[in-house]
Amino acid sequence: MARALVNRPAILLADEPTGNLDPKNSWEIMKLLEQINENGTTVIVVTHNREIVNSMQKRVITMKKGIVISDEEKGGYIDED
Repeated sequence: MARALVNRPAILLADEPTGNLDPKNSWEIMKLLEQINENGTTVIVVTHNREIVNSMQKRVITMKKGIVISDEEKGGYIDED
């Protein structure tokens, strides 16, 4: 992540940044990404972590089979079969 931030990118795409991390470290990563966002970088996070999605209350775009099925400003996790 540090290498990605050195050049102060306009957009940062984080694909499952908390995968295989314990809850404490997962939240530390999410706090770091939130600070990066507050400093002007657009941060896009792809995750299946319900707790993080529901707690952060950020814009949530839900996709199913490559199609957007929901786009909510302060969204939550949608369980889809």
